[in-house]
Amino acid sequence: MAGDDLDAPLGYRSGRDGDSSNSTRDIPWGAVALGGMGVIAISLVAFVAVTESRKASMTQAIAIIDPVAPRKIAAPDLPQQSASRRDEDQVTQVARAARAAGSQVEVESGVRVVRRGAPDMPDAMIIRVPQEELKTSLAPAPDDRLIGPGPHGPLPRIGRDGSRPADIYARPVVVSARLPQNAPRIALVITGMGISDEATQHAMSALPPAVTLAFAAHGERVRQHAEAARNDGHELLLQVPMEGFNAAATGVRILPSQAPREKIVDSLHWHMSRFPGYIGVTHFLGGRFMSAQPALSAVLQDMAERGLVFLDDGSISQSVAPAVATTTGVSLARADIVIDAQVKPEAIDAALRKLESLARERGMGIGTASALPSSVDRVARFAQGLEARGIALVPLSALINAPARTSQR
Repeated sequence: MAGDDLDAPLGYRSGRDGDSSNSTRDIPWGAVALGGMGVIAISLVAFVAVTESRKASMTQAIAIIDPVAPRKIAAPDLPQQSASRRDEDQVTQVARAARAAGSQVEVESGVRVVRRGAPDMPDAMIIRVPQEELKTSLAPAPDDRLIGPGPHGPLPRIGRDGSRPADIYARPVVVSARLPQNAPRIALVITGMGISDEATQHAMSALPPAVTLAFAAHGERVRQHAEAARNDGHELLLQVPMEGFNAAATGVRILPSQAPREKIVDSLHWHMSRFPGYIGVTHFLGGRFMSAQPALSAVLQDMAERGLVFLDDGSISQSVAPAVATTTGVSLARADIVIDAQVKPEAIDAALRKLESLARERGMGIGTASALPSSVDRVARFAQGLEARGIALVPLSALINAPARTSQR
C-alpha cells in the first residue's frame, strides 16, 4: 500500500498499471470549480473597490447646462426635380439653415454654443458660466519711452516712436455686450484724490474701475495711492492747483496767473514729477488762472508737447481753455456737470439725473465730483446702475475730442 501511495500521489495511476484512461477520475473537480469561482468573485470585488476609489480621488467640475429647444426650420420650396436629387438638395438647404440658427443662438446668448452630435445640428446645449467683472489691466507706468529728465524729477514726454502718455496710460474702453453699439456714454471724474488717506481709500474701494481719478500732487503718499489706483484699473489725471479769484497764489506750488512764463512752467513741472502714469492734467480752483489766456497758454502748450490731455472741470464760467486749446493743439475735454457743486444729497442726485439726461440727448456726458465720501457714495451708486439703464460708463480718455451725436429719442 505504501508503494501504491508513492507511485500514485493524489490518486494518479501511471500507464504501467494499464489504467491510464481513468487517470483523472479521482481529481476533486467540484472543489476546483468552487475555488475558481471564489477567485473570480474576489477579483471582481477588488476591481470595483479600486475603480470607485479612483473615481473618488478625481477632481470633478459641474456646469449648469440648459437645453435649448430645437428651432423649427421650414423646408424651402424647391423646383421640380427627381426625387433623389430633390431630397439631396433639401438636406443641404436644411443643414445651412441649421447652421444659421445655431449661429443666431450664439449671438443672442452671448456665449459659445457646444452642440450635440454633428456641429451643424440646431439642437444646442448652452453652458452658462457665472461671470464676474473682468479686471482690465493698464499699461505699466512709468514706461521708459515716455519719461524724460526734468529739474524736479522725471517728466512725461512723447516717445521717439510717437507714443503719447495720453494713449499708453489710458484705460481700455470695455462696454458690455448687453448694450447696443450706439449706447450713450458717461465719463465720471473724481478730483481731490491723494489728499486724505481715508477719503482716497474709500473712493478706490467704492467706485467702479471705469471711473477716472484725479490725484493732487502734494498729497503725502500720492505716489503709492496713484499706483494702487492704476493697479485697480482706474485711469488717472494729475490735479494742479491754480490761482483763484479769491486767494493769492500762495501755497504748494500754486500756478500764478501773472508770473513769467518760465516760472509758471517750472511750477507745472514740479507737479508733473510727483508720480507717473497719468493721461493728462486738470485744475484745482484756478478761476483767475483759467481766465488768463497767456498763463493758460503756457501750460497747455507744454502739455501738448508732452502728449498729455487737459480737462476743464466745468466749474469756471470764465474759462478760456477751449479757445486756448485750439491754438496750442492740446487735446481737451470740458466737463458738462459739476456733480457736487451743491453738497446736499438731493442736489447731487439732481445733478446726476441731469448728466444722464444730457448723455441721452447728446450721446455722451462728462461729470466731475470731489472725493468727499458723501459725494463718492452717491456717484458710486449712480455709476453701478448705468448699464441697467442702457448707458455705458467709460473712462475720460474715451470722450476727449469725441464728437457728440444727436439724440436717439
